[in-house]
Amino acid sequence: MTGKILICDCLGTQTVKGEDLARATGRACSRLHSALCTDQIALAAEAMQDGPVTIACGQEAARFGELADELGVEPPLCIDIRDRAGWGDGNDATPKMAALLAEGHLPQPAARNVDVVSEGTCLIVGEAAVALKAARDLQDILAVTILLEDAEAVEHEAGFDVVAGRLVRAGGTLGQFEVRIDALQQVVPGGRGAAGLTPPRDGARSDCDIILDLTGGTPLFPAPAKRDGYLRADPGHPAGVAAAVLAASQMVGTFEKPLYVRVEPSLCAHSRAGQVACTNCLDICPTGAILPDGDHVMVDPMVCAGCGACSALCPSGAISYDAPPVDALMRRIATLAETFRKAGGTAPRLLVHDPDHGGEMIALAARHGRGLPHDVIPLAVDTLEGFGHAETLAALAAGFAGVDILLTPKTEREAPARELALSAAIAPGRVALIDMTDPEALSDHLFTAEGPAPVAAPALPMGSRRQVARLGGKALNGNAVLDLPRGAPYGAVLVDTDACTLCLSCVSLCPSGALGDNPDLPQLRFQEDACLQCGLCANICPEDAITLQPRLNLGDDALAQVVLHEEEPFACVECGTLFGVKSTVEKITEKLAGKHGMFANPAAARMIQMCDNCRIQAQYHSQDNPFAGAPRPKVRTTDDYLSKRKDH
Repeated sequence: MTGKILICDCLGTQTVKGEDLARATGRACSRLHSALCTDQIALAAEAMQDGPVTIACGQEAARFGELADELGVEPPLCIDIRDRAGWGDGNDATPKMAALLAEGHLPQPAARNVDVVSEGTCLIVGEAAVALKAARDLQDILAVTILLEDAEAVEHEAGFDVVAGRLVRAGGTLGQFEVRIDALQQVVPGGRGAAGLTPPRDGARSDCDIILDLTGGTPLFPAPAKRDGYLRADPGHPAGVAAAVLAASQMVGTFEKPLYVRVEPSLCAHSRAGQVACTNCLDICPTGAILPDGDHVMVDPMVCAGCGACSALCPSGAISYDAPPVDALMRRIATLAETFRKAGGTAPRLLVHDPDHGGEMIALAARHGRGLPHDVIPLAVDTLEGFGHAETLAALAAGFAGVDILLTPKTEREAPARELALSAAIAPGRVALIDMTDPEALSDHLFTAEGPAPVAAPALPMGSRRQVARLGGKALNGNAVLDLPRGAPYGAVLVDTDACTLCLSCVSLCPSGALGDNPDLPQLRFQEDACLQCGLCANICPEDAITLQPRLNLGDDALAQVVLHEEEPFACVECGTLFGVKSTVEKITEKLAGKHGMFANPAAARMIQMCDNCRIQAQYHSQDNPFAGAPRPKVRTTDDYLSKRKDH
């Protein structure tokens, strides 16, 4: 979208400076209108016919879209600068308007989707009175089956099936539910009087596209509101049942299911060699979409509801949010900060919110209250749980003085709380969660809160989430070493050198390569910047010599390998080649030489002190060598055969 920006002061209720916006955004602005959506809509139509345009109004986007359809032209890009900026505290909101316009013009990455097909087979579970009414309302739209626990309540119905049984397990999602039913009894058609039923049987399995749960009991799935195709209502609440029935009637056809996350198994630190390490994503997923898959984890994209908490808590980046990708969000943050400064603003604060609850809170606060302060820039994101410490530190590194995250009543609190603790340890006094539902209280909080000065030299957040977090921490704290809360994905490995035998099992299993060895010397090396604090090294260490220290070392030494433990190598008694660890070889010799049946004689005991090559040679040439065979037969030549013929 490269056309002109149409600006409007909305009946004189806001101040919009077109020339200043044009300088800051690099896009031409129209003259200032006052009623572009009503009395001056012909001017909007004329501009739209001349080519692509942007309209600086979010409220009337639908009206301008309909106008574009009537004109047969490309619909305009509508960006709200009124509720989010113009209806604020009366101070000059031009820098914020410019930032919002620049961010709104960023290209949106194409979404990844997969088609989900629902043919309308619906299972209704509940008491007979409520379930039968719902089935009768849906029988002309869906292929309905009712499951009743009370076999005596089963009746023959012409428009749908009624069965008796007990639902013991359900899995899947919209278009692919699988259910298991015990004590299943089906109606025997025909006959007079009450319907006959088949004998009960356990373990019956069936499929359906939709489940309508009217039992009022325990949900069939974790986080039931996030399970596509699973509708649940209190049978004692007629309005709720009616809403669920209406929603079920709309679930027929082909739907696009977003693929919310990407998984890179090679980066996963879940487990190695049967030892479990990181379980962050498994513990935090509200829908149960993430399951162990050998040494890694797998995400069921059909069950994933896209909360993004797994992406925020994954220490290695094995799971990354992809709807949109994290780098697209980083670009939005950087654009907001850079344009705000370019337009003359200083010390902006970022308000992160969701489009629905947060967007409505901001709109109500603007229309009926003081709105947002001129230095508070709103950023709408689809998932608050996925906005973690890396995104927060990216905003601070880009030049924001503080970051507030406005939670919603439906937000899962665990992931934001954990990420807040981590962010606050790296950037104290700059990050906060706002948990309120009153628009006026939101305004009051933002007007009274004051953030510290932003970083002196803003930096562009680039790279992986770990690299961005380090960049933000360094911009705020220099080369400091910061203590972090337990469970943080950054830190050091401490080794008890008296206990460590340099077996290097930790090196072979470290998923990130933070622990390494030296092929020429008995050394245990460590690069702190790469450590995920997954705990696998501590779990696998046979001597319990390893402990973890959560911290963020922002100095350059965190990027280099340091030696945690080293010992003198042992020289082969036969050839002098250095191998193994001297103390370990000496301990083994002391414990086994002359004391174990295999090393009873001095020659056998001496093999302990040989390198691999010399040990094989010594064993092969030893007396009574188990690897030795019978003497090789003499090679027979042509002369042998000829001499044998002469003898005859």
